[in-house]
Amino acid sequence: MTKNPIINALSASAYITLVVGVINFITRTLGSKPDSAIAPIVFLSLLTLSVSIMASVFFYQPLLLIIDGKKKEAISLIVQTVAVFGLITVVALLLLFSGII
Repeated sequence: MTKNPIINALSASAYITLVVGVINFITRTLGSKPDSAIAPIVFLSLLTLSVSIMASVFFYQPLLLIIDGKKKEAISLIVQTVAVFGLITVVALLLLFSGII
């Protein structure tokens, strides 16, 4: 990822939005079909994929900075990325509870 916490947080939000959109599409497409044994496999696979992607979005650049001996920059980047992502989450919650979206 980048050394820009805003881009990192927006990337995480975009990925979450994409996953939710795909899940909604699949749910509507399947309708009332009964669950099969594949459903938990798909769920756990998606969870594993999501954790891997989020780890790379939030921790890849800070890890590289730590390896380069730039611990303060690494901590600053992760804190800023989490703060921006938290702000995006708060805005989404406010929009949800306000009834705007």
